[in-house]
Amino acid sequence: MMLSIYSIKTILFQGKASLLNCKTIMGEITVLDNHEALITALDAGIIKVIDENKKEQFFPIKSGFLEVKPDSEVRCIVEQ
Repeated sequence: MMLSIYSIKTILFQGKASLLNCKTIMGEITVLDNHEALITALDAGIIKVIDENKKEQFFPIKSGFLEVKPDSEVRCIVEQ
């Protein structure tokens, strides 16, 4: 999937990823390739990304929004 994670000040991640794990206001969610379309609010926690090279990256956030599009494009807009 193509993943973009934006904060107000910078682009935290942009590229291909195999996994995104984060905490929504309804609970924890893992997004994989071909996930169902979704828009939800993010809660404070850690966003975990596994990139195309199988490297884990972690981004602490205070809040934000997650959008999963039907074409395996995923966007997060977060406050750190």
